[in-house]
Amino acid sequence: MEGQTCSLILALLCFLHRASSIETSGVPEENPAKEMIPVGLVFGMNSPMGKVVESCISMAHSEFYGAHPDYRTRLSLLVRNPNDNAVDAASTVLDLMENEEVHAILGPKWSSQAKFVINLGEKAQVPIISFSATSPSLSPTQSHYFVRTAYDDSSQVGALAAVVQAYGWREITLVYEDTEYGNGLVPYLVDAFQEVDARISYRSVIPLFTEDIDIVKELNNLLTRQTRVFLVHMTAGIGSRFFALARDAGMMSEEFAWIVTDGLSSLLDPFISKSLDSMEGVLGVRPHVPLSESRRNFEERWRKLYAERNPHDEIADLSLFGLWAYDTVTALALAGEMAWDPAKSRYLKPNTSRNKLNFSSIGISEMGPKLLDKILSIKSQGLTGEFNLSSGALHPIAFEIFNVVGQNEETIGYWTSARGLSPELNLSTKVVYTASANDLKLPTWPGDTLKPPRGWVMPISGKKLRIGVPKKDGFDEFFKIEWDPHTGVPSYSGFAHDMFMAVLDALPFAIPYKYIPYMNESRQSAGTYDDMLFEIKLQKVDAVVGDTTITANRSSYVDFTLPYLESGVAMVVAIKDDERRNMWIFLKPLSWNLWLTICVAFISTGFVVWLLEHRTNEEFRGRRRQQLSVIFWFSFSTLVFAHREKIGNNLTRLVLIVWVFVVLILTQSYTANLASLLTVQRMTPEFVDVQDLIRNRHFVGYQKGSFVRGLLAGQLKFDESRLIPYGSPEEYHEALSKGSENGGVAAIFDELPCIKHFLAKYCNKYKTVGPTYKADGLAFAFPLRSPLVSYISRAILKVTQDKAIMDGIEGRYFGGQNSCPEQGAAIFSDNLSLSVYSFGGLFIITGVVSVSSVLIYVVLFFQSNWPSSRAIRPGDRSLGSKFSETANNFIREHRLLGCPWKNGSKMAPTSQFRSMEASTNIDIGVIARRQNERERPLLSMHV
Repeated sequence: MEGQTCSLILALLCFLHRASSIETSGVPEENPAKEMIPVGLVFGMNSPMGKVVESCISMAHSEFYGAHPDYRTRLSLLVRNPNDNAVDAASTVLDLMENEEVHAILGPKWSSQAKFVINLGEKAQVPIISFSATSPSLSPTQSHYFVRTAYDDSSQVGALAAVVQAYGWREITLVYEDTEYGNGLVPYLVDAFQEVDARISYRSVIPLFTEDIDIVKELNNLLTRQTRVFLVHMTAGIGSRFFALARDAGMMSEEFAWIVTDGLSSLLDPFISKSLDSMEGVLGVRPHVPLSESRRNFEERWRKLYAERNPHDEIADLSLFGLWAYDTVTALALAGEMAWDPAKSRYLKPNTSRNKLNFSSIGISEMGPKLLDKILSIKSQGLTGEFNLSSGALHPIAFEIFNVVGQNEETIGYWTSARGLSPELNLSTKVVYTASANDLKLPTWPGDTLKPPRGWVMPISGKKLRIGVPKKDGFDEFFKIEWDPHTGVPSYSGFAHDMFMAVLDALPFAIPYKYIPYMNESRQSAGTYDDMLFEIKLQKVDAVVGDTTITANRSSYVDFTLPYLESGVAMVVAIKDDERRNMWIFLKPLSWNLWLTICVAFISTGFVVWLLEHRTNEEFRGRRRQQLSVIFWFSFSTLVFAHREKIGNNLTRLVLIVWVFVVLILTQSYTANLASLLTVQRMTPEFVDVQDLIRNRHFVGYQKGSFVRGLLAGQLKFDESRLIPYGSPEEYHEALSKGSENGGVAAIFDELPCIKHFLAKYCNKYKTVGPTYKADGLAFAFPLRSPLVSYISRAILKVTQDKAIMDGIEGRYFGGQNSCPEQGAAIFSDNLSLSVYSFGGLFIITGVVSVSSVLIYVVLFFQSNWPSSRAIRPGDRSLGSKFSETANNFIREHRLLGCPWKNGSKMAPTSQFRSMEASTNIDIGVIARRQNERERPLLSMHV
């Protein structure tokens, strides 16, 4: 239904327009001897731009065929002069197709008109060739019969973004006309600025037909905003009015930066040159058109022709669109000669009644498709450079960056997609892409200054920066608000306040501000820190200054500066002090397995000493119980070096040297560890594991209004019913003193700056334990993409790196923290006992020495007491018998030596017992046993 209605309206307008359509007298008369190719020229010829275009087209037509008199074809230009609206242009084109059977359309003038006309070209297969419709919303790839012999507006967005990036601007106000031409570029600008970390903070849309008073109102609206970088995308008609009014509003002065697109810089309407005095300091971007010799000659000829045809008008400036019109007609004339076919030079008419007012009455051009193919295949050198339409449109090689100074436009640099910005154009050099202000010549800015505008200022409407500040019940060392009892005027102090004042002093400019406490009518905090920061998003405040922590959730609706103080979340618990009241604390320095190992080592060492000394040393002889007591006494007496027995064997001395060294190490280690237990370990925390708190459902505390509650309930999975908020260090102390079972808490979770302040007030009573949960620090908050963030962040770096300033601020509020003894040396492990592994090397050494000494002793005994052949009974002379006999002698001798037989003060020699036994066949062992039973000493024995 919509298509039929549109067809009816267009057909009706076509019939109404036929009577008013006129041919312009400026087009040269056609030669009837040539084959004529009808071409429609739809353009507003009454405007200054139209006069320039008409003269350029006339010159192109006459000069082309003058240079090629042998060509068999001629373009028959049928000129129509519609109004500047889409419907009038469409009806004109429909008339040319139906009644003149044109094979191509040159024009129309505006993008909004071309968008309407392209559909007619698709229907009739007639190329729509435009040299002035530059909106990127019109794409030759989407409409096959649309050919753009001009540059797409979107090709300049890279150059515009590079200029913004070069001067470090982060926010831009876009001012554009509310037309197809103005709206079409906006999406491309948004994408280009995002790539250079900039954004369009505000869009100012100016209607095409608007009064000056409405423009003035919009300029006053722009003055109330912070952004001072304006990108203007307009045609010359409305753009010249806009800049004249902006100058009258005082917006062409210092602190303002203006950039114009090629809609103004390409002089779409020549009279824009008369308005350059209101554009002092403006930067502009336009396609680079190389100045060739052919172009210079053409401009001279054109000026003469323009003066002849417009004797009463001032000679206008030749615009880029006039050059494109000249190249377009030249290319179309050449394509017409190549595509001409007498058999296909008419329209194919459909079998429909002419009484039907719809698109079905439009014929189809037989020559149109071939003409389109030929013009797309042309590659030539035109007045604007290389003329290549293989993709359906022209593409610029480079863009000029110019600066309006007085009545002149001075080129300060160039931009290419490969090289970026550069002061001189050098297409052959391959370098890295750059976009820096150093790549451009020094421009003159509005206000006749050479200093680049920083891109934003505080609004000049008299408003101050509204800064939200917290109302804290405790920990007011960070931010404190006090009211004068007589005047009620608040005063502010605290670490965060003083830091902010120091940062403001470090800024290169002044910021008017006022504090807005975040509190209710009773002067109590109005909510959490998250609520206070959300006031920025609600535009109730412009910033927040306080001990606000950077978190991922908060950064989704505010921008933080760099942190001015490091932070993190840690756990504070009470310290238990019950070790010194333990009556068995003397056992704790050594582990139970070490105690057991030491006892075994003492006994074994005593036995080794007894074994080595028993045969030759009287002090290690006697009754069995007496010898056992000697073994135990000797070994344990070495603990205090109180042994009295004399040692006669060198092997025994070796064993004792090593053992005494081991005892020395053990006693010294025991003494040191016991001293540590009685001093350091008394600072053991009551809890060290967060999971124990969660598992045993202990109550824990946090600072009221802090983000820590979300950390405990979300990340750490604490039961929310076990979380208790507190507001001051005194409340922390009281809760931790009571404990979780008595109405208090088992631990407090808070940020490190607050924890350090709390521990400074209660030395040696509480301690931080467990892991520290990372936080990004304390910072100031501003609206998203606020230009103040970068300036404040750089100022914070200056302040934090100045040791004198930081020491002064910290000393005023946290100077007492250094008076608390350092608790970092305290031992928090419940198992401080030394283990066997700690002395494993010593036990191995003494064991090896003891075993080696025993082996050596046994070997020497066997060597000296090996029986001779005579001592062995006949019939039993094997090696095993000898070994068994010697072993029996060793055991028997020890047994005898262990009896209480004495000869005077000495024991009877072993050799005497052997001779007695051998000569008398008396079993000395039997006699000894009997004597032991009778408990009578054997005084002497003789043969």
